[in-house]
Formats: sequence, C-alpha cells, structure tokens
Amino acid sequence: MYCSSCGTALNSGLSYCNRCGVALSAKTPGAMKTSQVSQESLVWAIVSVSVGGLAILIGLMAVMQEAHFDMRLLVAFTLLSFLILIGANSVFIWLILRSKGSAEPADSKTRLKELAVSELVAKPVGVFAEPALSVTEHTTRTLEPVNTEQTTR
Repeated sequence: MYCSSCGTALNSGLSYCNRCGVALSAKTPGAMKTSQVSQESLVWAIVSVSVGGLAILIGLMAVMQEAHFDMRLLVAFTLLSFLILIGANSVFIWLILRSKGSAEPADSKTRLKELAVSELVAKPVGVFAEPALSVTEHTTRTLEPVNTEQTTR
C-alpha cells in the first residue's frame, strides 16, 4: 500500500501516513459524487431552459400574433429566440461532456507504483538518499531529556 499524498510505501492497516501524516482512510468517491451532482444539475438546467424557453417563446408568439405584428417580424423573432435556446443548451451539453472526461480519475495506486519503480530504476544500487523523517519521529523527539547542565570554561 502506498500513501496517496507522498507515495511512501506503508503497511496495510494504518490510518495515517508515517511520513506526511495524511489520513489514509480518506477515499476519492467524494470527488466523484460532486462531479455526478454537477452533471445532474446540468441535465436539469438543459431541461428547464428547453421547456421554459419554449413555453415563453410560444407565449410571446401568441401575444405578437394577437397584437397583429407583421408575419416576417414574428418569424424573425421566433428564429432568433430558438437559436438562443439552442446556443444555451449546447453550452450545457459541452459542460457535461467536458466534466465527463475529467470525472474519470487516474488510478492513484498504479501511478504511485510507476513513480516508485521509475525512481528505483533511475538510481544505481547503493546510492539511495537518506529516508525522510517520519511524523512520529518528530513528535517523540520532544520527549527526550534535555541536558540542562551548563559547562564553564
């Protein structure tokens, strides 16, 4: 098992990373839920703009016809309004398609394993840097006795 934050190899069953202290039980489905919610809200936006826009368009056409507007003006108004509705819906559809492509997260374990392997392959044997200090090592150092004796010269 690897830490999703720093990539350190860890024993299974740990709740927190020993190196960076991030909670290991935190999972990414929360991010997926927000993208699904936003996609659902975009679908509802498409439906509401389509239905509401067509209802308003039909109502305004009826009012313009009752007011005896010229038929060419009525057709031009209808076409312009319909093009605006299509443009708004196409923007919503574009947002759905864009979020759908980014909603698929890369497999973090595979990415971290590839990173660890590439680091091991890049360095010759025996030339490893000193490992980073762990979080627990930093907290226990404060409990070590401090030499309070003063030496005089």
